[in-house]
Amino acid sequence: MKKGLLVLLVIVAGVYLFFNSETHKFEKIADNVFVMHGPLDEPNPENKGFMNNPGVIVGKNGAIIIDPGSSYQIGKMVLDKVKAITDKPIVAVFNTHVHGDHWLGNQAVVEQYPAVKIYAHKNMIKQAKEGEGERWVALMNTLTEGATDGTIATFPTDATTNLQIIKIDSETFKMHHDITGVAHTNTDLMVEHIPSKTLFLGDNGFVHRQGRFDNTSDMHGNIKALEYAINLNLTHYVPGHGPTGDANHAVKPFLDYLLIVQDEVEKGYKEDLADYEIKPTALKKLATYRDWHGFDSQFGRHINKMLLEVEALDD
Repeated sequence: MKKGLLVLLVIVAGVYLFFNSETHKFEKIADNVFVMHGPLDEPNPENKGFMNNPGVIVGKNGAIIIDPGSSYQIGKMVLDKVKAITDKPIVAVFNTHVHGDHWLGNQAVVEQYPAVKIYAHKNMIKQAKEGEGERWVALMNTLTEGATDGTIATFPTDATTNLQIIKIDSETFKMHHDITGVAHTNTDLMVEHIPSKTLFLGDNGFVHRQGRFDNTSDMHGNIKALEYAINLNLTHYVPGHGPTGDANHAVKPFLDYLLIVQDEVEKGYKEDLADYEIKPTALKKLATYRDWHGFDSQFGRHINKMLLEVEALDD
């Protein structure tokens, strides 16, 4: 019994330290724009599933959150950290895509602000309601060994359209999706905060971390999305994971990675090589990315995915 109580106390202390850590706080990137950069690790009991980059824009009378995180617990933590920079209420939320590590925190926001509007791509809303929400709730709870227990999928309320201008309080946003077709997913929404020239990329952008490309993704489309983002010529780019920066620091590294993978796969395809035969040459070209989190687990999959896309384009 004493041992069990000790374990419980250690867990509680760990949770307290995590949620009260100065490591997790909003950093100012523009006059009224803040980003909390999440850990690069996979969801686990220690990080409580927190891994994305929630953003906050503080308007005249209220605040707007971009991607409030992976669970009810993380959503509450994000709200607590918002209150450290403003006492204004949350008046709106944007969800960048259907992957739950970015939006399951909606639950905590709605609990405190029931009238809040939550904007997302129409495909994201549809997929979340048709099972992806519940799947992500279960996945997060499994990966964190119960640290996200009690999370309920809380869906966006308002579907966006491409190049739509949305005015919230004193702030103006522009929606970017469907311009390049499917990219990281077929639910992607990139959110531009017009006054600060900031673009929230969602998981179209990664820095120091490798992302997954599942069966709803398109690597060629992701390349086009990042090229499009750079051509917007904005000042600040916020990736879904990794540090914020200008285009050279927060967009171009992942774009260059994808372009190298594309080039090596296309050359290998012309030589009738299999994916495992393409990997050694591609690996030499990608040496600077070896320290990105998840490189070893995702690199081979990226080669295989790109090869399948190149083959499909040639049919």
